[in-house]
Amino acid sequence: MSEFFDTHLQELRRGTVVLASLQLLRAPGYGYNLLEQLGAHGFLTDANTLYPLLRRLEKQGFLTSEWNTEDTRPRKFYVTSAEGIRLADTLSRDWLDLTRSISSLTDDPGTPEEN
Repeated sequence: MSEFFDTHLQELRRGTVVLASLQLLRAPGYGYNLLEQLGAHGFLTDANTLYPLLRRLEKQGFLTSEWNTEDTRPRKFYVTSAEGIRLADTLSRDWLDLTRSISSLTDDPGTPEEN
């Protein structure tokens, strides 16, 4: 595919990773596990994208975190905050509205001349 095509796909997917992360982190999780969960749900992303996103969402108050040092390797666990849940719920409703709008454009069997 062309570079321009890939750029547009990347822009479209960028916001969906935010919503997917907020939804998945309603249960505490750490970065690498979240990468795997996102991939399993079809949200392919890489660590260079995800970790800055997690730090940004935490700084904005949509995630909270704490270190688990009980295992051999310390891990930073994230969880969606109350404000993050409100954001995720709002984004989900808006996503459903957008999906219906896009579907209304693409599912119409008629052509503009017929309508």
